[in-house]
Amino acid sequence: MSERVMAARRIAALVGDFDRSPAYQGLAEGLRVLITDGRVPVGVRLPSERELTEALGVSRTTVTRAYAELRDRGFLVSRQGSGSVASLPASRGRGDHLLPPSDLPEDKLDLTCAAPAPGPGLLAAYQRAVGELPQYLAGSGYYPSGLPMLREAVAERFAARGLPTTPDQVMIVPGALAGLAVTARALVKRGGRTLVESPTYPNAIETLRHSGARLVSADVGREDPQVDGLVDAVGQVAPALAMLIPDFHNPTGHLMGEADRERVADALRRAGTRPIVDESMVELPLEGQAMPSPFAAYAPDAVTVGSLSKPFWGGLRIGWVRAPQELMDALFRARLSLDLGTPLLEQLVATDLIRTGQTLLEHRRATLRSSRDAALAALAEHLPEWKVRPPTGGLSLWCELPEDRAHSTDLVPYAAGRDVLVVPGPSFAPEGGLDRFLRIPYTAAPQVLVDAIARVGVAWRDTPAGGLGRRPRPTPTLVA
Repeated sequence: MSERVMAARRIAALVGDFDRSPAYQGLAEGLRVLITDGRVPVGVRLPSERELTEALGVSRTTVTRAYAELRDRGFLVSRQGSGSVASLPASRGRGDHLLPPSDLPEDKLDLTCAAPAPGPGLLAAYQRAVGELPQYLAGSGYYPSGLPMLREAVAERFAARGLPTTPDQVMIVPGALAGLAVTARALVKRGGRTLVESPTYPNAIETLRHSGARLVSADVGREDPQVDGLVDAVGQVAPALAMLIPDFHNPTGHLMGEADRERVADALRRAGTRPIVDESMVELPLEGQAMPSPFAAYAPDAVTVGSLSKPFWGGLRIGWVRAPQELMDALFRARLSLDLGTPLLEQLVATDLIRTGQTLLEHRRATLRSSRDAALAALAEHLPEWKVRPPTGGLSLWCELPEDRAHSTDLVPYAAGRDVLVVPGPSFAPEGGLDRFLRIPYTAAPQVLVDAIARVGVAWRDTPAGGLGRRPRPTPTLVA
């Protein structure tokens, strides 16, 4: 018999006012979110169908069908004598963001992927999109620049944030990384200098390198955001391009303020450097703070990439490029050398989410806030000698390891021995180094993060200083 049981009245309070069209699906979706968020922990027994029926004031059929759907999807497991127990599907693996491609074994915890599970309402958005799909089935389905109403929605979102934008300045792509790849193909000249921050997103490093860019890096600061190094590097190197993440920088979580945006934009303008700005995290402020104006409001020649992966779901694979009108033809031609567009159904979903997804965003921020706080508390308990600056938004913690201890690359195999996958700091270093740093995403449920960080703490104490133990496995080349 499971020792942990969640009362029906507690479940009813957590589920709240779920979608009733149809009710069983809304209930199933609400329960799924509670399980993936960790508010109903894995291994906890849910109330009986009769108890939950009474607590929710719905029909017995609604609860029966909801439980059945969750069992079919792997979120409930029926155990003899224990009723219905919360679970996670065995197929919840990482996919191919680490090489070689493989799913994550069920007994391993993943701290390499800064991508949360979908929140409540995403399934309903897909269902609404399916209802709209038939009107598009008479055509070819190709929209190389993107579905017009999605481009309008993206442009309206930029305008609402203080950056007037027309739909003709927007191209829809399969995620922000795809937007960076299109931009790099259009603008990078082989051997030309491109300035990047250090640390920065590993896949951006690889994308720019594969486009032929010669990377030059500038430090963004450890505990606090600093732009001095960035401004100095722009003046000294005069790069053709500069790739920046001003909004909850990945991995440090830094948010560039208004004055610093103006200062960096001025330096770029004087050097003749065009900025490429990644806004993937811009919708994830966790303290209710007002966000600065988009960087492109200070640098009109900027190319901005963004997506719905971080605020909503990575599986959606919808992003965009926003650029000055005079660049759109070059971007369009570069895009056609890569693909012919993004899936129509997902574009319909994206349009729905941009225009009606505020409640989903609020839920995402609340769950991330809870996970962030749990991760910080676990680090303070299990790894008190590590330094970490609590970020006010984004998806990850950037941890600094003590100087006189083991490096993050030394830690990797020991953490793996405790069934936790981590990515060492050098993966985020455009020009090497950063081995005293480690990124910890806080996108998993709080109890998962606490467990994972406790295991990393044990692995850290097992790791000898100076890399005297087992050699680490090859550093992952793809990190989500």
